[in-house]
Amino acid sequence: MLTDKGQNDAEAHLRALDQRHTLHPWTHFDSFEKEGAMVVESGEGCYLKDANGKSYLDAVGGMWCTNIGLGRKEMAQAIAEQVEKLAYSSTFVDMTNGPSALLAQKLASLTPGDLNRMHFTTGGSTAVDSAYRLVGFYNYCRGKPEKTHIIARDQAYHGSTFVTMSIGNKAADKVTEFQYLRDGIHHISAPHFYRAEGNPTEDEFTDQLIAEFEAKIAEIGADKVAAFFAEPIQASGGVLVPPKGYLKRMWEVCQKHDILFLADEVVTAFGRLGHFFAIEDEFGVVPDIITTAKGLSSGYLPMGAMIYSDRIHEVISQGDENRWFTSGYTYSGHPVCCAAALKNIEIMERENLMQNAAEVGSYFEEQLHTLNDLEIVGNVRGRKLMMCVENVKDKASKELFPDEVDIGKRIATTAESMGLLVRPIGHLNVMSPPLTLTRKDVDFLVKTLRASIVEVTKELRKEGHL
Repeated sequence: MLTDKGQNDAEAHLRALDQRHTLHPWTHFDSFEKEGAMVVESGEGCYLKDANGKSYLDAVGGMWCTNIGLGRKEMAQAIAEQVEKLAYSSTFVDMTNGPSALLAQKLASLTPGDLNRMHFTTGGSTAVDSAYRLVGFYNYCRGKPEKTHIIARDQAYHGSTFVTMSIGNKAADKVTEFQYLRDGIHHISAPHFYRAEGNPTEDEFTDQLIAEFEAKIAEIGADKVAAFFAEPIQASGGVLVPPKGYLKRMWEVCQKHDILFLADEVVTAFGRLGHFFAIEDEFGVVPDIITTAKGLSSGYLPMGAMIYSDRIHEVISQGDENRWFTSGYTYSGHPVCCAAALKNIEIMERENLMQNAAEVGSYFEEQLHTLNDLEIVGNVRGRKLMMCVENVKDKASKELFPDEVDIGKRIATTAESMGLLVRPIGHLNVMSPPLTLTRKDVDFLVKTLRASIVEVTKELRKEGHL
């Protein structure tokens, strides 16, 4: 057994290796060179332990993804058994495997409407990337090759491939050093009611958003607009919950103009809102395409899926006998990943985790709103196990702190010192804990986050920011 010094030395060694050799996703070069990264050693349930033995409640849920919790022995066994039986086989052209076929059927039984067709990918980014290609392919096949334009929203995040980063429109992600696809991709306002200009009612705000969508379609030409890409709740863009009826009305506009509706459920599917898929159960919309990942395997192995309707399949699969769908990935339908996803869904159903997510999620939502009395908490929003706290300098004006204050990070760092991990995104703190969260966990989470915000508020006052 390592002594404390031995643990510290081992942690420092790993951190140094990481600093020397690893380019992390979303690396901030200056702070990374100064501080390095936390070395995570192990995880069980909702908790992580670092290489020094300190335990943390992971309210981030990995990256919106550890839905059934970490350290599941039956998951490890299912993965190991599949590795021994068949570690890999290609699914290109005319080959498949048992787990891939069974997972496709299982997902078809859970999806809304006639979304019965699966294209397996390596994650959420590749699922949305594949969907973008399918949209153009579908319209070409039905004799509308000019119908290729995409409309998405500000503050959207749809992935980190070239095209999906272009479809997304978070200002913080669109750095000047990278190039993006501009032609054929358009953006309209996010349904961010807290930041709506002119103090409209929620119904008035929805009317404005629908009118903007109609105007954008008219500007481009309905004969050229192929699809509307939308997260049911915008996740990384700030957990933006749309006004009541907004998504249904956007879908109706799509129906009127022969525009495909894509629901990006990479985050919202598999229990985050208490449903396997949220777009119909929570928002009353049956889309044409759903993209998913993350909770599909609860992060145990990389896995994603583009799910599309029988109606689309009928168009793309008929007509030209020499037609090929030339898109896919070496690891599409990977047997071990599919086995993990099947076991993941089995656990969710057996343990009734959808109900737990709904019940404990409602309690979490209720308790987190108690933070509204704090001086710098401007807005608490979200649903169930997908929540966000927006921090402001002035509640009345909703003025933000200057970027250099890095308010979200300061609160997250303070919370980390108290054994809680929350995700900082600019002036926000975002939470997406596992579906196995308990009321006791919620009480610790909210109490600790409150203490962290209070502590940071004191520091800000001393520094003259308040």
